[in-house]
Amino acid sequence: MNTIINWIAIPLGFIMKLCFNLISNYGLAIILFTLITKIIILPLSVWVQKNSIKMVRMQPELNRIKAKFFGDKDTIADEESKLYKKHKYNPLASLVPLAIQIILLMGVVGVIYNPMNHLFSMPDEFITTANQITIEEYNPDLSSEDSALQLYSIENIKNPEYRPNYEAKLTAAHPDMDVTSYLDTIEDFNLKFLGINLSHNPSIVWGITIIVPIVAGLSSYLLCIAQNKSNVLQAEQSKGNKWGMLVFSVGLSLVLGFFVPAGTALYWVASNLFAILQLYALNAVIPPKKFVDYEALEESRKELAALESLGEKKKLFAKDPNAKREKEDYKRFFSIRNKHIVFYSEKSGFYRYYKEIIEYLNKKTNVSVHYITNDPNDIVFELAKDNPKLKPYYIGVKKLITLMMKIEADIVVMTTPDLGNYYIKRSFMKKDIEYIFVPHDPSSMHMGFREHSLDNFDTVFCTGPHIAEEVRASEKVYSTKEKTLVEFGYPLIENLIESYENQEKSQNGKKQILIAPSWQEDNLLDSCVKTLIDSLYGDDYKIIVRPHPEYLKRYSQKMTLLQEEYKDKVGENLVFELDFSSSESVYSSDLLVTDWSGIGIEFGFATAKPVVFVNTKMKVENENFEKIGITPQEIRLRNVLGVALEKDALETDFKKTVENLIDNKEFTDKLISEREKYFYSLGSKGTVGGKYIVNQLVNKK
Repeated sequence: MNTIINWIAIPLGFIMKLCFNLISNYGLAIILFTLITKIIILPLSVWVQKNSIKMVRMQPELNRIKAKFFGDKDTIADEESKLYKKHKYNPLASLVPLAIQIILLMGVVGVIYNPMNHLFSMPDEFITTANQITIEEYNPDLSSEDSALQLYSIENIKNPEYRPNYEAKLTAAHPDMDVTSYLDTIEDFNLKFLGINLSHNPSIVWGITIIVPIVAGLSSYLLCIAQNKSNVLQAEQSKGNKWGMLVFSVGLSLVLGFFVPAGTALYWVASNLFAILQLYALNAVIPPKKFVDYEALEESRKELAALESLGEKKKLFAKDPNAKREKEDYKRFFSIRNKHIVFYSEKSGFYRYYKEIIEYLNKKTNVSVHYITNDPNDIVFELAKDNPKLKPYYIGVKKLITLMMKIEADIVVMTTPDLGNYYIKRSFMKKDIEYIFVPHDPSSMHMGFREHSLDNFDTVFCTGPHIAEEVRASEKVYSTKEKTLVEFGYPLIENLIESYENQEKSQNGKKQILIAPSWQEDNLLDSCVKTLIDSLYGDDYKIIVRPHPEYLKRYSQKMTLLQEEYKDKVGENLVFELDFSSSESVYSSDLLVTDWSGIGIEFGFATAKPVVFVNTKMKVENENFEKIGITPQEIRLRNVLGVALEKDALETDFKKTVENLIDNKEFTDKLISEREKYFYSLGSKGTVGGKYIVNQLVNKK
């Protein structure tokens, strides 16, 4: 550490020497040195000022992002990152002055501890010998590595009783050196400033030096007060942050001032005072009010505060109650060597996409199905109680990363795209595992997933011809390996059709309208649900508002506000359905209203009833989807399954569109006859996927 400090001290020592030669007063030289360093780094300070203004200028947008995606930390972080890139803002810029201050402080410490080197440029041989005399004859508790050794040597040489001994021994050791001149320079070196010896350390030398840490702490207090009031960025911080920084800065200054030489503390005090002057000078030259819309900032702050007041503070650092269970399951998973087939699920609801495949494997083979899930409450754990061939394991996301890299199996099946692109990697232990992708909705893959999301899979189970078309086109565009495509179909739609056909149909005379949006940006609940409700509300319709489960999970406060607004209308004609344990309302509804939710395709094909699609902001995971040259399925089907309306046409066209679509028998008959165009193997109930896996296991064996 001393070596690093000494290297930093070399250029700073040169500046300090110039200041000392110019003024011949050690204390004033330190103050002048501080001023010069502030001037040298002024361009950087200007950049930080502009960067801080940029941050505060963005704050209304940041607050609205937090309000819009309230409670969704991951999405908020992503949106903030996009905003920073858009405005070319560097969030680490505020740390630059602190880093430079620390570097300068280290250098100043080196200069003040070693004045013979940096102020007087004395030969290393002279300094080494003088220090040896100090240790051997006057301060045996010191070592040659002691940072304050030179200061002890200077104190001794300035003592008339000790100087003759130093002169005699230095002259004997270096007969060709002008020892007397160097000793005279040291003797004439006045270390006092305002009655305080700047080489003294308050923790060692008591007396008047005790005032040093107090003054250092006071200067930090004044700087923090000025920054909390006038620094463009710090003024916008919460009171907790402001007071926290004040306490930290003052405390640091008190400690610093107590344990370093008074000269270092003098630099610290001067630096703080100059920083106050610089703060007001920069505000005068680059006034924040000229660039920041403080009215918009205050409005956005109030919007966010209204939501935050509804939220509940979660307990931090809560211990994971499933940690022990996860550890045991992880160990148990790797205790079984011969794992032929492994399924991976992100959460409990994903079992339904594997259900038919797993049941086929259980029926036709003796192979155990190993099922990894990130959800400790996954339904698979209940199902496994009656199925010895189904072996579930709870593995959290963090532990999943290493598990996937170490996995050994013949086949791994997953609904999660982006294999190999993010945290889920192909196995490092077994290179010939076949990775199969199973879709969890019948939408497109080239727009609905990120670019290159399927590149690292070996096999893709296709819901319909559009998936096969998209995969082959993507392989051609990106020159990626050709994957095995299986005409799997979509068993879930078959289950939905069957459930609907077996459901008892009620005739209550009142048409039921289901509003079931997605949870993405600009969804119906955030953009136009009030228009939809107000247009249809009355005795002719029963309106059911069924938010996406993820929306309710992330933005429950928003849902509470909406319910509160319509509390006087809730009843026979308006229902907010927040219990998702039953899908009865989906099947019993006469018409669905949605945006870009996958429920539109499932409802339309399962019930053969119409859907009104509202053209909110389209959900696009791959901005380069047009490279593939194929119209995405979710766009193509909007005018097959019903009618698509623009948001600004809802007030005039929505009610009329609903009236025209409901009970349109020609539309229903046409949809039933065309279902097989859009899904492979309709009626096979997933057996195609099960047969493929069995054949692959036989071939591998």
